[in-house]
Amino acid sequence: MGALGKRFAFTGYWLNVPPGSAANTWTGKREMLREQGFGFLVLFNGRTEKEIKLSKDAASFGESDGRTAIESAHHEGFHADTVIFLDQEEGGRMLPDQRAYIHAWVDTVNASGFRAGVYCSGMPSSEGHGVMVVTAQEIRANAAGRSIQFFVYQDACPPSPGCAYAATPPAPAASGVDFATAWQFAQSPRRPEYTSACAATYAADGNCYSKVPGTDGVFIDLDAATSADPSGGRN
Repeated sequence: MGALGKRFAFTGYWLNVPPGSAANTWTGKREMLREQGFGFLVLFNGRTEKEIKLSKDAASFGESDGRTAIESAHHEGFHADTVIFLDQEEGGRMLPDQRAYIHAWVDTVNASGFRAGVYCSGMPSSEGHGVMVVTAQEIRANAAGRSIQFFVYQDACPPSPGCAYAATPPAPAASGVDFATAWQFAQSPRRPEYTSACAATYAADGNCYSKVPGTDGVFIDLDAATSADPSGGRN
C-alpha cells in the first residue's frame, strides 16, 4: 500500500463485508492508510432487491442499515461529515421497495452528521421500447430534495478510457453523469461486452494492473474523483 500511495490519491474503504467477499479485511486499517497519505471513498455494502423484499419493511431495513453504517464509521475512526457511499449494485430503475430502502438509509446517515452518498450505475440501461434509464439520474430525480453524493460506475468504452493512466485523470462528469463526485472507469476483470474498444489497455487476463514498481500482480479498479479525498475521511 505504501508503494501504491506514491501513485494513487485515494482508496475505497469498506465499512462492512464487500460484495463477493466472506469477511471485511479493511477493518482497523484506516489509520495505517491515512498515515500513508491515502484519501478515502468510504463504502457500505447495501442490500439486493431480493433481500429488501424479504424484509417486509424496506424503510425499517434501510434505517437499520444506516445505523450500522454510522456505528461502523465511528468504530473505524471516521469523523462526522465524512461521506458514506451506499453500494447499490443493481442497476436500472429502482423499484418502490428499493427506493424506500435507499431513502431511509440516506435520511438516517444524513441525520447523524455524516453525509450520505450512493455508489451506483452511471450507464444507460434499456427498459425496452426505446426507453433508457441511468440509475444515478433516476435515484437523484426521485430523491425528493435529499442531499446525496454520487459515485458512479461506467466502464463502457467510450466514455471510459479503459485501464489507462493519463497524466490527468478523467473528470467524473465525463462519465455522462454531470453531478458525479467520483467515477469508476475501469474494473478488474474487464467486462468484455462493454470494453471491446479499449481491450488493449487491459492485461491479457482481462485485469487492470497497478503498474507500480514493487506491486507486481496487484490488479485494481480505477476511479477518478473531484477531490483527492472524495469522502473527506482523512481528518
